[in-house]
Amino acid sequence: MTGSEPVSRPVEMLEQGRCEVGLSQGELWFRYFELGGMSTALEVEAYLYGALIPTPHDGDLIAAALNERFAELGGDHPIPYSDDE
Repeated sequence: MTGSEPVSRPVEMLEQGRCEVGLSQGELWFRYFELGGMSTALEVEAYLYGALIPTPHDGDLIAAALNERFAELGGDHPIPYSDDE
């Protein structure tokens, strides 16, 4: 898989995960940015709603931010990474 191919992970999974862990879009973007994400907050919002397809790297950073929050809440890591598929 090259860095420009879209991830087959359903984008709805990212938004559903965000809602489940109780993060606002801004909080999720900040966590994504802390992990090295370079997309704008508006682009991340577009990823969550399926208006844009994140690169595998960006999708994995969003998944990592969500999975870290799930872990903080005592849960598992339910959001798959691009190499999990």
